[in-house]
Amino acid sequence: MGVSLIFKIAAVGILITILDQVLKHSGRAEQAFLISLAGLILVLTWIVPYIYELFETIQTLFAL
Repeated sequence: MGVSLIFKIAAVGILITILDQVLKHSGRAEQAFLISLAGLILVLTWIVPYIYELFETIQTLFAL
């Protein structure tokens, strides 16, 4: 896991926050929720392989 992943997650978070605020203030709360959900799913697809690798490492460490 590199620093670039952290920067990508931060950039998505900032972009989603800005879009969320703009949509909420324009009266489109439903679209704001969907944008937030899409951002969460995007970030989770980036993080899940690292979480899987972490659990594999822990499993081999303790030989379970």
